[in-house]
Amino acid sequence: MPSIVIAQGGGPTAVINQTLCGAILAARRHDPSVRILGARYGVRGLTAGNVVDLTAIPEAQLRRLGNTPNSALGSTRDKPDSGACADILAALDRLDARAFVYIGGNDTAGTLELLRQQSSGPCHFVHAPKTIDNDLMENDHVPGFISAAAFVANALVSMDLDFRAMPGIYVAIVMGRHAGFLTAAAAGWQQSPDDAPNLIYTPEKPFSVVQFLDEVDAIYARLGRCIVSMSEGVQDEAGQPLVEALAGEAVERDAHGNLQLTSGDLGIEIQKALKSRFPKARARVDTLGYLPRGYIGVIDETDRKEAFAAGAFAAQNALTGSGSVVLHYDGDRIEPLIVPLERVAGKTRHMPDDFFAGSNTVSDEGRRYFRR
Repeated sequence: MPSIVIAQGGGPTAVINQTLCGAILAARRHDPSVRILGARYGVRGLTAGNVVDLTAIPEAQLRRLGNTPNSALGSTRDKPDSGACADILAALDRLDARAFVYIGGNDTAGTLELLRQQSSGPCHFVHAPKTIDNDLMENDHVPGFISAAAFVANALVSMDLDFRAMPGIYVAIVMGRHAGFLTAAAAGWQQSPDDAPNLIYTPEKPFSVVQFLDEVDAIYARLGRCIVSMSEGVQDEAGQPLVEALAGEAVERDAHGNLQLTSGDLGIEIQKALKSRFPKARARVDTLGYLPRGYIGVIDETDRKEAFAAGAFAAQNALTGSGSVVLHYDGDRIEPLIVPLERVAGKTRHMPDDFFAGSNTVSDEGRRYFRR
């Protein structure tokens, strides 16, 4: 019997299971004769035959599943080479797959593009978007981002109130390897110029420890507090991630060659720098790490709906051709579209220059985007 295979790749989010739920329900309605299979742990499970039948799961149960964070099918960061792609295609052929819907970020889209290029069979390859980094090309924003941004904003607002009561310096290290959307998003919650975050540092702008300390000093002297939002992927003038410059070969990488940035190394070095410059100040650095990406206490309703719609749109288009689902903003509303995989696969969207006011502040244009 023909099938549609669905999998989840990369890091989980608060709403990735909404995308899974949307894909399953839409596939069932679009063609009741097609089996819907879930690959456990991404392409790794697919090649190992670790596949579950999702066809007959009651809708009420799927809806409850959609309301849970993190990846219900399990995930992987495996980067398949040509040989692995051949194994994946063989596995899809054994399942009589007419479509493979893979929910994930740009690396996941890259895997699908490799499979599409190598495939000579009837299977279509459709990417459903997911990433808290908000760095997928062609998208206005990406499912998972809004909920993660709300977590970061709430954390920084809370720290702002804390440090108004007891003066000092606070730095939050926020996920974002190449793009600073998540780090900067809290600016959309500011009610006045002195609200947190007072300083924002992202991978798009060169970072200097000396300049950072001078800028903290100026804010701290004026307000008696300084709340900083800093991307884990901040880079020096040469484009080298600061954590790599500080830790060298000790920094681990995943199968895609991405630095493992959430271990706290950057936070440790920033803490040392603050203590050296401000020995008498109350100074604290926290690496938020994985907390924002799938936090059950902050799941945005708009994020839920858009994630579901992205999954449904992916399944509806899966039997007609390959592509990547994107969330398009037409100036009035968000709607899902499908674009060629190569326009998203392996590419990174960065914060536009007009979102910045200098190197450490978000512009009015940026704030309008984050508030929208």
